[in-house]
This record gives sequence, structure tokens and C-alpha cells, in this order.
Amino acid sequence: MINAELSTVFRRIADLMEIRGEDRFRINSYRRVSRVIKDTITDIAELAADGRLTELPGVGKGTAAKIEEYVERGSIGLLDELSSKLPAGLPDLLEVPGLGPKKVALAYHELKVGGMQDLKRAIADGSLAGLAGMGEISVKRIAEGIAFLESSGGRIALGQAVILAEPLAETVRAMPGVERVEIAGSLRRGCETIGDIDLLCIAPDGADIVGRFVKLDGVKRVLASGATKGSITIDLDSKREVQIDLRVVEAAAFGAAWQYFTGSKQHNVRLREIAVKRGWRLNEYGVFDGEKRLAGSTEKAVYRKLGLPWIPPELREDRGEFENPAAGEKLVTIDDIRGDLHMHTVASDGKSTLDEMAAAAKALGYAYIAIADHSKSSAVAGGLSIDRMWQQIEDVRAADGRIKGIKILVACECDILADGRMDYPDDLLAECDLVVASIHSAIAAGRVSVTKRTLAAIDNPYVSIIGHPTSRLINKRASSDLDIAAVAKAAADSHTALEVSAAWKRLDLKDLHARQAIDAGVMLCINTDSHHTDQLKQMPLGVTTARRAGAEPDHILNTRTIAGLQKWLGRKRSH
Repeated sequence: MINAELSTVFRRIADLMEIRGEDRFRINSYRRVSRVIKDTITDIAELAADGRLTELPGVGKGTAAKIEEYVERGSIGLLDELSSKLPAGLPDLLEVPGLGPKKVALAYHELKVGGMQDLKRAIADGSLAGLAGMGEISVKRIAEGIAFLESSGGRIALGQAVILAEPLAETVRAMPGVERVEIAGSLRRGCETIGDIDLLCIAPDGADIVGRFVKLDGVKRVLASGATKGSITIDLDSKREVQIDLRVVEAAAFGAAWQYFTGSKQHNVRLREIAVKRGWRLNEYGVFDGEKRLAGSTEKAVYRKLGLPWIPPELREDRGEFENPAAGEKLVTIDDIRGDLHMHTVASDGKSTLDEMAAAAKALGYAYIAIADHSKSSAVAGGLSIDRMWQQIEDVRAADGRIKGIKILVACECDILADGRMDYPDDLLAECDLVVASIHSAIAAGRVSVTKRTLAAIDNPYVSIIGHPTSRLINKRASSDLDIAAVAKAAADSHTALEVSAAWKRLDLKDLHARQAIDAGVMLCINTDSHHTDQLKQMPLGVTTARRAGAEPDHILNTRTIAGLQKWLGRKRSH
């Protein structure tokens, strides 16, 4: 799919237009189209071929023509034209925290800043601080932003951010005078990658709390320290830093601030439009009629005043939550999960024994698990030969009889080979309670190949679940070019589940693909693909991803009782 790259192209066009000072309406229209393309789960090239581009919100004939131009040529003449009129290094400055198109344009037009080195010189000689709208504080933040950019390495995965944010929130909660602390931002919305971490707290003495915050152990840099906001960076690893912002607000405004700083920007714009239509204004301090605050202490009060039910953070992306606000009332929760159907043991490449995995799952309150070690072609992962897999079946059956308090199902993660065949013969697969079929090789072979292989696996009567369907690794490997629509239709027709891998490196299916699958009538299954007992605790990440897709318990296979699960698994085989 070209959607991601095309979205970037339209965003770059908008940025360059803003730097050049062109019409604000045109700039905003390109930004909107960029977001629409990014959120579209159908291949834009297919929509172009079918003449359906103008069905997308905000895409008119002129924009459609530019999309078609990109599909045909791999570039858009307007971007080339804009780029030719500006220094090549100028757009890179937009990545610097504290610099937006307006400030980049100011530095370019007033100081002829054309790239990073020019910007650094303008900071060093004081000329940037001399510009109207800049000042010493702004320039200091820009300089710190450059240092952060050079060490941060971009956005981090949701699972990494959670590990950093939750202990920090607990540390702030323990500070004298702090009444409440909550996580906000894209982390609270469960986005798959996070730019920075936002914390919000209530405390009577903001300056004191911020002062303590910026002096915490492990702080690498202090980017800001004031009466109501502190901003620091901490090390993610030896090469990257992560920014954490703490804001202190009054109790009367906490709900409004929590909603505002949770975002998304697009969701907040829609909320403000609703307030304006009622003659009110909405900001991070509350809902106001003139100077009178109508709501603000809780998020529910803010939404209620605007005539809406409370909308779960995972849905706040302006992707239909305003058109169907009741959809958020029944989303799946971690408490709905009754088991994990994809985990590994020391029999293949796991680090924990079967008994240890079962004990850890029991501690989480699960009613069942499935042991799904690798098949023979995954040699690097210690895949089981056919003889070893027959022995594994006996071993798991024995463990199920021996270990009380949890049902242990026999499974395997069976490779889908290059020609679409399964890595084990059908007679062996038939002896398993369920089969997770996954692609682990030739992932980048192309749309036709990966789709054909996946469809062949779905067609196998013993395949229960397609594991991590697009094979992506967040920030490391892009999703395979899988035809999600074709796969979802086949899965729904054949009674095959698609996995939402809760493994923090995967989150695959991602939220948009999971929503597409749900709309097609597919059953999803949230699994951790754990290789160690500790990894079983990643399940909430998968639940969050499913919630972003609008999943309810009935959409998720492993919310069923063991009897319900076995009945569902038997349906495909019985046909």
C-alpha cells in the first residue's frame, strides 16, 4: 500500500505551503487529506483505479488528480515545484520540537535559515532570539529540541512508553501534597507509537511539585521548569531519550485538562465546534458561558455538558465516535479476557517451561491457555520436528491432566510455507486443539504472494487463527503488503480468527486493520505470543489495540468460556 507515503507527501505539501505563506484554506485542506489518506485502510491505488477517490472526505477532483498523478508517477508535480523554491534542508527543521511551520518560515524569510546548520548558527550568534515572536526562552527550547532530536531517535513503541510512564506517575503520586496523577496524551489513547509522555496532576503548590519532578533520579535534561509545568528527558536506552511533561492543574479544571491533553487534536477540534454552536467556549480549563465555568472538574461532566456520553480515550481520533457515540459503551476490557491462545515454551524458543507458563496464567485468573510452539521450518526458533511435535502433543495432554485449575490446550504455531502449504501434515494438525498459522519467511515477497499464502492457510480446515497477520515489527519492519480486505472476507467465510498480537513489538493486527476485520464479520483473538512468563502481562496492550478498533467482547474469541471456545473451534472442523 502507498497510503503512508502518500499521506507524508500531502503533509509535506502543506508544510511547504505554510512556510511560503500561501492561502490558509489550501494549507488546511492538504493537511486534512493527509490525515484521511493515513486513516484509510483500503489501498489508495485501488481506489484510484476504481475511480472512487472522491468518496474520501475532503478529496475533490483537484486533489484526486494529484493522487492519481502520484499513483502513476510516484511523485506530485506541486511538491516538486514547492521544493524547488525552498532550500532542501528547510523542511527537516519541522522535526525540531518547538519549531512549527510559522517559526521555520520566520527564520527563513528574516535570517535566510535554510537548514540545521544555519539554525544552529542563528542560535549561537543570537540573531534567532532577536526575531519578533522568538525571544530567549523560545530559542532555549529550540536549542534543547535540537539536542533532544539528535538523541531521541523518533517515536517509541506503546509498550516501551507504558513501562516508563507508570513508575513515573507512581513517583509523582507519592510526592507530598499531590492529590491525583493521571497519564494523558497519545499514551492514554493507546496509540502504537508515542512521541512524548504526558502526566497531569492536582496539587496546591505547583512550583514545589514541578521542582521535585525536574530533580528526580534519572533525569537527563530539564527542558522547562515553572509554576505549573515541568519538562524533562530520561534515557530510553544508551542512544535515545524520551521527553516527559508534567502539568499541575486545579481540581476544578482537572477533567477539562485531562480531556484536552489526552487529545487527539482532531477529536478536540470537533468538541470545540460543538461548544461554539451552543454559544460556549471549550479549553483546557473547562466549558464556559462567558466567564462562567459550566463544567471542568471531570471528563464525564465536560462530555455531558456538550450532550455526549463519555467517550473512551482509545476512540478519540475523529473516526466515527461523534456519529456513533454509544459505540464506546461496550468495548472489550482486560477483565473480559479468559485465556491466552498463543504462547511458547522451552520446547521451542521460549524461556519458560510449560508448568511455569501455566502457573503464571493461573495467577492472572485465566481459565485456559494454548501451548503453541514453533513448527519445524522455524529452525532459528527451535521449531519442533514432526516426531517432536507428536511427543509435544502427548506432553501437553499429560500436563493438562496433571495441572489443576486451568485448561491447557494443545496447539502449534505452524509456518505458512512459501507455496502456501502448512509446515505440518494435516493428520498432525488434526490432533491439535487449535492451530495458529503464521508467516515467518519471505515477508516482503509482495502483495500477491503474502496474500495467496495467507488465503491458502485460511482454507485449511485445521487452521484456527492467523498469527500476527501482517508480520510487522513496530519501528523496525513495515507491515507486509497483505490484502486485508480479501483476507478478512475469507476469514469470515471460513470461520477463521485473525490475531491481534499483544506483543509490544507487533500489535498486529493494528487498530485500523482490526476495525476492518470486525466490519467484515471476522472473529479476533488477542494473544501475547509470549516466550516468557513476564510477557503474559502484555495482554493489556492487545486489549487497548482492539478497543481502538471498536472491539466488543463478542468480537474476541478468548473472551469465551472454555466450552464456548471449544464449540467455536469445532465449527470449522465440522464443516
